[in-house]
Amino acid sequence: MKWYTNKKVLATYGNSSSQVAYANISDVGWIRIKTGATDAVTNIFSMMNAACANGKLVHVGADSNNQIVLAYLLA
Repeated sequence: MKWYTNKKVLATYGNSSSQVAYANISDVGWIRIKTGATDAVTNIFSMMNAACANGKLVHVGADSNNQIVLAYLLA
């Protein structure tokens, strides 16, 4: 797993499908939230939105396809 640590979320994108969500991570660019488990996509997308709206930093773990599979919102 590749880690992006102490990054800002610059923007997010999602559509009406619960499986399509992206986050624009500083120094990384647009990265997709891994699909599969609807609740996981929704939860990580909500976290990315909260980080973006409140200027919080995140740690993001990405799989070999460079899709977000794990994230931490820093206080």
